[in-house]
Amino acid sequence: MPRTTRRHALIAAMALCTALGASAQNGYPNKPIRVIVPFAAGSTTDIIARAIADKMGTSMGQTLVIDNRGGASGTIGQQAVATAAPDGYTIMIHSSSHTVSPSTFAKLPFDTVGDFAGITPISSLPNALVISPSKNIKTLKDLVATAKAKPGTVNFASAGQGSATHLNAEKFKMAANIDATNIPFKGSAEAVTEVLSGRVDYYFSPIAPVIGQIKDGQLLALAVGSPKRAAALPDVPTTAEAGVPGSEFNFWIGMMAPAKTPRDIVNRLHDEVAKALASPEVKERFLKLGADAWTLKPEQFDAYIKEEITSNAKLVKAAGLTPQ
Repeated sequence: MPRTTRRHALIAAMALCTALGASAQNGYPNKPIRVIVPFAAGSTTDIIARAIADKMGTSMGQTLVIDNRGGASGTIGQQAVATAAPDGYTIMIHSSSHTVSPSTFAKLPFDTVGDFAGITPISSLPNALVISPSKNIKTLKDLVATAKAKPGTVNFASAGQGSATHLNAEKFKMAANIDATNIPFKGSAEAVTEVLSGRVDYYFSPIAPVIGQIKDGQLLALAVGSPKRAAALPDVPTTAEAGVPGSEFNFWIGMMAPAKTPRDIVNRLHDEVAKALASPEVKERFLKLGADAWTLKPEQFDAYIKEEITSNAKLVKAAGLTPQ
């Protein structure tokens, strides 16, 4: 074959490959997408996942199938995603416990950074520091003053050791420089009951389980533990605004994919999440959950995850938690 003919053939082959690649990209998705949620159905992460998946499926023309893989603090679901084909048809919606597990497990069957590609956060879920009005503590400064006046006598509820409610309280305790004892419970329902009764002093609760009691006066919200105020409680200050800087704790839910998932697919999924979050239906569902919409570009989310793994390691160590 003459040189010119070979060159033309090579150019034609390259053009064909480019066209096929573009066709494959334009054809995504051409089958249902599996969304692994590493917690049980009915959990906050699961509810958020279903809210966002429904809108994304409508927009993308394919069903996003929720696959609940609960157990081992989320690590069973994480491993399933880490070992899945990086083709955009298996993704994960997980909570910020993704960045806690490297510090609470002595050994993980995956690399929390290297085996995942961040797509975007979906929402942040502020915790509200709630207390019974019977305690006669009206402000966050009153609570801090009480704890300092009577060291070791103040306690707080948590939904289990190492949970977001526990770590939020530990970060607040460190920033406020107070001595308070963690009383762990099996979940938020039990923790809220004990605070309502006055048997436990305070609790950094997810907003959804306590917003009714806050509005009818059974509980007083002294602050929210998030970096900014919660849309569901706009008049409640953050812990930093209320006088305890450095106490912010961001509990989030986000979307990730297996590492090496093509960047065009990662970017497409990011854009679809942002589009879903802008819809009135998702906004309404998030408000009822006390969730705030939040997105980052994929590369920003990857960087955020790395930073949070480091900061959570310090927090877990300060809380005296031993890796299991």
